Amino acid sequence: MKLVWKLIMVALFLGLCNGSFAASKVRTVVIDAGHGGNDSGAVGTFAKEKDINLAIALGLGKMIETHFSDVKVHYTRAKDEFIELWRRPRMANQHKADLFISIHCNSSELRRGQPFPRGFETFVMGLHKSEENLKVAQKENAVIFSEADHADSYDGFNPNSPEAYIIFSLFQNAYLDQSLDFASRLQRHYTSHIPSVDRGVKQAGFLVLHGATMPSVLTEIGFINNPEEEKFMASPEGQEKIITALFNAFREYKNSIDGFNNQSEAVVEKPVNTTAEPVSTVSQNPVPVENTTKNNVPKIVYKVQFASSATDKPLTASEFKNIENPGKYYHQGSYRFTSGEAKSMDEITVTLRKMQSQGYRDAFVVVFKDDERITTAEALKILQEQN
Repeated sequence: MKLVWKLIMVALFLGLCNGSFAASKVRTVVIDAGHGGNDSGAVGTFAKEKDINLAIALGLGKMIETHFSDVKVHYTRAKDEFIELWRRPRMANQHKADLFISIHCNSSELRRGQPFPRGFETFVMGLHKSEENLKVAQKENAVIFSEADHADSYDGFNPNSPEAYIIFSLFQNAYLDQSLDFASRLQRHYTSHIPSVDRGVKQAGFLVLHGATMPSVLTEIGFINNPEEEKFMASPEGQEKIITALFNAFREYKNSIDGFNNQSEAVVEKPVNTTAEPVSTVSQNPVPVENTTKNNVPKIVYKVQFASSATDKPLTASEFKNIENPGKYYHQGSYRFTSGEAKSMDEITVTLRKMQSQGYRDAFVVVFKDDERITTAEALKILQEQN
């Protein structure tokens, strides 16, 4: 029960401080090569996950150091050694990291007559939404059984118990939005470099992420029990492509956080024709919308914000000609422009990647409750209460 209360206290603390910890600059990154030492991780026909993870981690760190002299790179391990799972996010906290990246290879049960599993995916901390996501988390968390004092270190947490993962529904921290942002960028760059399947951005309860006090992701770069993907991940050419995708996502994310490609520049300022569209569609002091949904159940929708402006613009303007389902709202002194509308994070992620591919690289997901913007953490809490 100690772990439950620790997570509750951390979740409450970060929830109260939501938004106040957003990094202003990316100056330190901690890269975690999953597994190591007596823990080989998943094993293919000739390669071990721990070796591939380490090669990718070191290659990524070197590339970041080469291109960004203002960034300090730290590793949870820089050689073949065993590091307890709980120590890894603690290292990131001790280094006061602005980003934590945990690198892994995937593996799943092979079924007779079925094709080999394939693809890359990236996880952020949260409650799993499918049995498949739970199994990935259970597999990665099972490494604690290799630790001598795991019963004490994790307060009796059992990775094999589905009920144990309910506690992770409490841990929707202040960095979820930024974690999702980096994860989405990473999946998009994987698509450009890795000849495989985009399995998307997902949420699950990974112990390696639960104590990190910064944007954090766990990425599965491919299936080591797929001979084709094993060969790719173990080859110098394949590793170079994976490292390049990771670096490009980091570069793009850092530039966004540091202030380059500022979103206010995404829409070119032009004289506003206030008669083209009534400004009343977005009020500086919006009146709360009366909840008319059945049984007073809040309506939660997800949209992609791609631009902002100090002045209002009609949605019929030429800038929005190629924007799917454009919308706008007024928030904290500026007009925010959106694309798409979906009922789940999985659905809106498709729109997010489309907008980013169109050049809106700093686009991100925003959530609304009955037409009022709320945080992702608030939305998840409401959805969980409804379920």
